[in-house]
Amino acid sequence: MINVKNLSRTYGGYAAVDDISFTCRPGRVTGFLGPNGAGKTTAMRMMVGLTTPTHGETTIGGYHYHDIVNPGRHVGVLLDASAQHAGRTGREILMVGAKTMGLPTTRVDEMLAMVSLTESEAKRKLRNYSLGMKQRLGIAHALLGDPAVLILDEPANGLDPAGIRWMRDLLKGYARRGGTVLLSSHLLNEVELVADELILIGRGRIVAQGDLKSLSSLDSADSALVTPVDRDALVAALRQEGHEATPEGEGLRVSASPREVSRVSVQHGLLLNDLRSGAKGLEDLFLELTSPVQRESAPSPDSLAAVSTSKEMSR
Repeated sequence: MINVKNLSRTYGGYAAVDDISFTCRPGRVTGFLGPNGAGKTTAMRMMVGLTTPTHGETTIGGYHYHDIVNPGRHVGVLLDASAQHAGRTGREILMVGAKTMGLPTTRVDEMLAMVSLTESEAKRKLRNYSLGMKQRLGIAHALLGDPAVLILDEPANGLDPAGIRWMRDLLKGYARRGGTVLLSSHLLNEVELVADELILIGRGRIVAQGDLKSLSSLDSADSALVTPVDRDALVAALRQEGHEATPEGEGLRVSASPREVSRVSVQHGLLLNDLRSGAKGLEDLFLELTSPVQRESAPSPDSLAAVSTSKEMSR
């Protein structure tokens, strides 16, 4: 278990992390999300003793990280896949880790096989690794000591689609066996598929936390997306029942649950091509909940047209 309590880090008058508290439980994957510069990496560095907190603390399994004897056997950490000796081979890097943790050398072969690094790749120096290979090696190093807790900052960065799926299955399997996972990522769709809990941070402060269902409930009441055969007839029927419907894509967004839309359509004898929940996905929730701390908003058609016109005039 990871327990973060009132964790803060200031630099002069700037609060990189501002009084955050949360708990990551065994058997769960916790997604740690936020815009660039939100404080995710600084928070993770404080958790594992690489940055000293200005205030607050983190305990892992009831201990501060620096008090854990042979921490690699208890906490697997990946904060920067490139932060290894560039002149060492992948195998040498894992061998150093294994000796430091008092592990048999056979564990190195097991980890290389698990992350699908071949024997020839393991003999290459880190400077000749692609980003995806560095990430696989970093995961191997994090799992080398068979820890109970994983703290991973952007572990899927640089992986191809097959590698991302492999990472997802790996983390879900790790949690099913009772492991605790804290995962930072910008791949929101992947986090949505793997995370049990979500923590959204912006400008150093937690703006929301909970599972996807509970966060979705923050955004609005029940809504549905429906594609009717006769749009006008369904709009009229819904208004008759006190529900508003607005165009969205090829269908309608309705301020009612899918069950209620289904009831109205059956009652009025109207056919539907598609009916689903209108609850927002993680990307929409992320952008909405962190909108006050985003660097930019989506460009409007008018602003894009202005840019295009400006380019034409400069030619």
